[in-house]
Amino acid sequence: MTQIDVLTPREVPLGGPRAMRVRRTLPQRHRSLIGAWCFVDHYGPDRVGDTGGMVLPAHPHTGLQTASWLFGGALEHRDSVGSLATVRPGELNLMTAGRGISHTEVSTPDTDVLHGAQLWIALPDATRHCEPGFEHFAPRPVRGPGWEARVFLGSLLGASSPVTTHTPLLGAELMLATGRSLEIEVDESFEHGVLLDVGLVAVEGEEIKPSDLAFVPAGRTTLTITAHEEARLLLLGGPPFGEAIVMWWNFIGRTHDEIVGYRDEWQQQITADGAVVDTGTAVADGRFGVVDLDLAPIPAPELPHVRLKLRR
Repeated sequence: MTQIDVLTPREVPLGGPRAMRVRRTLPQRHRSLIGAWCFVDHYGPDRVGDTGGMVLPAHPHTGLQTASWLFGGALEHRDSVGSLATVRPGELNLMTAGRGISHTEVSTPDTDVLHGAQLWIALPDATRHCEPGFEHFAPRPVRGPGWEARVFLGSLLGASSPVTTHTPLLGAELMLATGRSLEIEVDESFEHGVLLDVGLVAVEGEEIKPSDLAFVPAGRTTLTITAHEEARLLLLGGPPFGEAIVMWWNFIGRTHDEIVGYRDEWQQQITADGAVVDTGTAVADGRFGVVDLDLAPIPAPELPHVRLKLRR
């Protein structure tokens, strides 16, 4: 079997230089995807009174799904197809951008500590221009000796999720007691990623620390995770994506020029007389729609002075 590859996080601001900090493990220079999973951010626990929490005004997406999963606190989601939903620990918010959507994410007033993961899923070429949409799902936990799981995408440990995916996927939260070693039957065609939230675990004997993401190549029928300390983690998976993508800012496309076009359309929606409008409700309608929230939208950054590269 190929060696487990441990991807370590880098700290980045979410939504701007003064925004809350997150720990990002995907994409990296040498690995862009695990199955269709193309973006993994881990954040918190952050005391909202100190950091200001999450305040993400309207911003656009194309060609992907966003999966929000919390360990603590609550987030209010609004989007341009009219969705309004609060996600709490043990629940999934899944937004499908398709041809284009805009949305906001704001921590709720009663949130003292915010803690969770923000994940992106690349859509295959066949469906990446689909209509945008939104689903909310609260999986029931399944339990065994020294472990508990919540399966929010795909199937694992006898549980399945009804949520719509466009490629085969796995997404689950696992909690393991100290000293528990769990051998999990997995799909042999899937690559897997193990994101550790808290504790200390070994994935097939390879130890990882909190916020590390362990990549496990396809070809295994079982995956053994051992908790040296009480642990909580996310298990992600899917078959190799098999398509090259261009990913820049909040967009996924297939060419540099496509991304340039998306950026131009967003800027046209959020500017009046050459300046970014100062309220969310003043955003003009277009590919990305309008979010009904009185926060100035996020302008797109400047494109680099070189052509964007394909990621595989």
